[in-house]
Amino acid sequence: MHVISNRVEFIRQKTIFKLFTWCTRILLSLAFIPSGLKKVLGQRFTLLGIDNPVGFFFEALYQTGFYWQFIGLMQLMVALLILIPRTAFLGALIYLPIIINIFIIVTSVGFKGTPYIAGLMLLANIYLLMWDYKKLHAIMKIILSNTSNRFV
Repeated sequence: MHVISNRVEFIRQKTIFKLFTWCTRILLSLAFIPSGLKKVLGQRFTLLGIDNPVGFFFEALYQTGFYWQFIGLMQLMVALLILIPRTAFLGALIYLPIIINIFIIVTSVGFKGTPYIAGLMLLANIYLLMWDYKKLHAIMKIILSNTSNRFV
């Protein structure tokens, strides 16, 4: 724990990594804004027909109505949270299950090229979580201590 924590603190002092972290936050935020807006406004995400597996999937998701808009709302919320320094860690935590879900969907439905983009977004999100390693470690410690007490 101390080795990782010390290494992260050392990296956090470097200006280049501070800039990289800000660029990462901005890029991840920008990636969710257009798709989140389309969903919140009740618009389709793609123009592919339902004869295409990708188009079929998105049409089915679109037809859920409120759930479609909820996904968009969460994307917009996370895009905002990740940009505000005080809430960036919370944004990165909420971003994680969303981007994991997107990565699994684009990989399993057969998107061409998109799994690479989603995979890089997932790695960037993990980087942001590691940037706030002390907070992440504290949360994991609480979760693990509460879990171990349940089975005793």
